[in-house]
Amino acid sequence: MRGTIGASLPRPDAFGKVTGETRYPADLVRPGMLHLKVVFAGRPHARILGIDTAAALRQPGVVAVLTAADVPYNAHGLIEDDQPVLCAVGEKVRFAGDKVALVAAESREAAAAGASLVVVTYEDLPAATDPRAALAADAPLVHDRHGSNQLLHLPIRKGTIERGFAEADIVLDGTFSTSWQEHAFLQPEAGIAEVDEQGRLVVETAGQWLHEDRRQIAKILGLPEERVIVRYAAIGGAFGGREDLSIQHLLALAAWTLRRPVALIWSREESIVAHHKRHPMEIRCRWGATYDGRITAVEAEVIADGGAYASTSAEVVKVATLFASGCYEVPHIAADGYAVYTNNVPSGAFRGFGAPQAQFAAEVMVTRLAHTIGMDPVELRRRNIYREGSLEPTQQPLPPGVSALPVLERCVEEAQVHLGYGLAPQSLPATTSLVAESVEADQTATGSLTPRSARGAGNGRHSPSHLRRGVGIACGIKNVGYSFGYPEQSTATVELHGGGDIERAVVRVGAADVGQGSHLALRQIAAETLGVAPGTVEMVCDDSAEAPDAGSASASRMTLMGGRAVRDAAIEALAKWRDTDDLHVEATVQYRPPATTPLAAGTGASQPNYCYGYAAQAVEVEVSLLTGQVQVLRIISVHDVGRAINHQQVEGQIEGCLAQALGYALLEHFQVRDGRVLTPYLSTYLLPTALDMPTEIVPVILELSDPNGPYGARGVAEMPLVPLTPAIAAAIHDATGVWLTQQPMTPERILTALNVGTALEKGSSNEITTTIDTKSTVTAHASK
Repeated sequence: MRGTIGASLPRPDAFGKVTGETRYPADLVRPGMLHLKVVFAGRPHARILGIDTAAALRQPGVVAVLTAADVPYNAHGLIEDDQPVLCAVGEKVRFAGDKVALVAAESREAAAAGASLVVVTYEDLPAATDPRAALAADAPLVHDRHGSNQLLHLPIRKGTIERGFAEADIVLDGTFSTSWQEHAFLQPEAGIAEVDEQGRLVVETAGQWLHEDRRQIAKILGLPEERVIVRYAAIGGAFGGREDLSIQHLLALAAWTLRRPVALIWSREESIVAHHKRHPMEIRCRWGATYDGRITAVEAEVIADGGAYASTSAEVVKVATLFASGCYEVPHIAADGYAVYTNNVPSGAFRGFGAPQAQFAAEVMVTRLAHTIGMDPVELRRRNIYREGSLEPTQQPLPPGVSALPVLERCVEEAQVHLGYGLAPQSLPATTSLVAESVEADQTATGSLTPRSARGAGNGRHSPSHLRRGVGIACGIKNVGYSFGYPEQSTATVELHGGGDIERAVVRVGAADVGQGSHLALRQIAAETLGVAPGTVEMVCDDSAEAPDAGSASASRMTLMGGRAVRDAAIEALAKWRDTDDLHVEATVQYRPPATTPLAAGTGASQPNYCYGYAAQAVEVEVSLLTGQVQVLRIISVHDVGRAINHQQVEGQIEGCLAQALGYALLEHFQVRDGRVLTPYLSTYLLPTALDMPTEIVPVILELSDPNGPYGARGVAEMPLVPLTPAIAAAIHDATGVWLTQQPMTPERILTALNVGTALEKGSSNEITTTIDTKSTVTAHASK
C-alpha cells in the first residue's frame, strides 16, 4: 500500500507483550523436560586436575552429568574457535564463567543439587587481569598456544604524524578509560531443545542470528547444518549480548546426547557472570591544531580488554581505532589498537561496537582544543567535520551520503531553542578548568558557549547555591553493517498468492527482532513495494529451516540490509506476478552492498565500510557540588536515518538507546577484581530508572536518503549511544570547570575532581602548568 513508508503503524506484537500472552524462551518449558544446570569454574585461571561426578549422579532426579568428553568438537566462537563448550580435565579454565560440566535432571531443584555435588579439582594459576600488564613478555598466558596475550595489533597510518604536529600551534595530550558494561536485557538466557520425529535437532531460544547459531551448533556436534533447526521465540532484548553462543550449544548438546527434550533457564547472576560485556578500553591520545581551527594531527593508542576469549574483540578494536579521530577529517593520523587476552570476563559485541569508547576520547579532545585556542567548540567541529568526499583514516573517501555537518547544524539549532545554547556573551573572564584524572588544566574558551558556572546556576532559574548547570555538545559516527571485508549479504524470499489481485504475500527473511521492531519495518517495506495493505503481508522470520539467511540483527544493519533484500525480492516477485496467470509466484534475492576491503598490514589502508550513520547531541545537566550527583535535564539527539520506515519506531529507538547511553555515562559501574565479578546482581550494578532520565528528550530525525538503503533508509539503533558520554562530560565541565576522563562519571569521581580543583586553587601559585603541549608550555591562570 502506497504511503506505508514513514507511517507510525502499531507493532503487531505489542498487544501480546503488554498482556503477557507472548511466549519468551522461558515460557516454552513443558512438563517432562529435563532441566539443565551449568557447573561454572568460579575462578579466573586454573588447570583442571579432575572432575568427579559420582556424587552428583547419585542425587535423586539426576539423569546425567555431561563433560568435555561428551562433546564431539569442543570449541566454538563467532570468528575464532577458541572457547570450549565444556572445559576438559588437563585443560585450563580462563575466566570465572567458564563452563566445566552440565547436569541434566528431572527437575530444576534436582539439577541444582546435582551441580553442587560435582567435585572439580583445580590447580590455580597466576591470572592476567590488567590488559596493559598482560602485554608484558613475562605475563601469565591466557592461551598458551599463542605465545602472547596480544590478540590483535592494528596500526592505522595517514599522512605523516611528525608533520602534523609540526604544523600545529597547540598540542594536547589526554588519557581516557572506560569500563565494562552489562547488556542487562530484560530476559536472561533461556531455551529448550529436542530431537524431532524426523531426527532433526531443534533448538528454541533467543539470539541475534539464526543461521550463525545453527552453523556453530552443527559444527560442535558434527552434524550437517540441515539437521539442525534454530527457532527464536520472542526476544527480550539483545544489544549485542546474544551474538555469541551462551546456552544454545548446551541445550543442543544435552538434547542430542540424551535424546530427551531439555530446558535451561539462567538466573540473572548466571547471565551476568557468564556472558560477554562491552570492552573496557584505555585510550592515550595526542591532538594537534592550529589557532585558526584546523586539526592537523591525531596520535592514539587504544588498548582493549578482550577477556578470556576472542569473541569479536579484533573487530571491535578495528572500529575503535578507525574512530580514534572521531568524525573529523584529519590529514595526519597514527593510531594503534590492541586487543588483549586477559582472565577477565570476555568482551564482545555491545551496541556501538567500539565507537562509544573511541569517541568519548575524541569528542572531549575536540572540545578541549576549542577551549585552548579560544574558539567555540561548535565552530571547531564545523571546520573539521566530515563532508562528502572526505578521506577516512584508512585513506579512502567516505561512502556517499555524508551528513555529519547538517546533523550538527540541526543540533545547534535545536539547542538554541531548547537549551539557550549559543546565546551567551562573547567575552568571559577566565575560569579554572581541570582534567579530573590527570589534574591537567585547560584554557577557557571565549565564544558563544559560555560556562554556566560563569553565568550562575540554572540559566536564570532559581537554584540552590550548591547546584551548577552546564551544557555540552558532541558528534558521533558509526558504521552500518559489517566492515573490513567481512562477507556481507542478506537474502529474502517473497511469495505472492491470489487470483487477479494479490490476496496474500509471504515474506521469508531470517531476521531476528530483538525488540527493535525489525519485523514491522520489513513488513512495511514489502507492503509499500507490492502496493498491498500491511495486513496482507505474512512474515516468516524466526525459523532457520523456513527463512533464508539475512545476517545478524546487529551493526544497525537490518533495516538497510534485510529491508533492501525484501524490497528487491518483492520487486522481482511483482514482475513475475504481472507476467503470468499463475496463482502463486515467488522470488528469492540476495542483496550484497558495495564491497568493503580488509585493512592493509602496517597502514590500515582500506575501504572499511559501505555506510555510516551520523549523530549529534546537546545536553543540559545539573551537578551537585555537595554530592557529585549529576542529573541530566534535557537531551537533544539528532540523527540522519536516510528514511524513517516507521517514524514512531525510530523515535523509540533513539529514546531507548539514550537510556542505555545515560547509564553507561553516569551509573553503570561494572566491577571486576582479580578476575572475579563484584557486581553480579542488579542490586549492585545500577541501571537507570525513569527517575534518572531527563524530563525532556528531543529526538530529531533527518531524512537524507542513503543511496543503497530501501527507500533511502539507513540504520539508527546504535547511533544515540555514541556521542552522549562526551556530551555529558562537556556539560559537567561547563557546569563545574572539571573534566572527567573515566567512564562511568560517578558522583565519587566528580567529587574527587572537584576536591582536586579546590586544593589546587588554594595552593601557593595561581598558575597551573599543563603537561599537554609538546611544543610550548601552556599555562592556565586560576581565578581566585
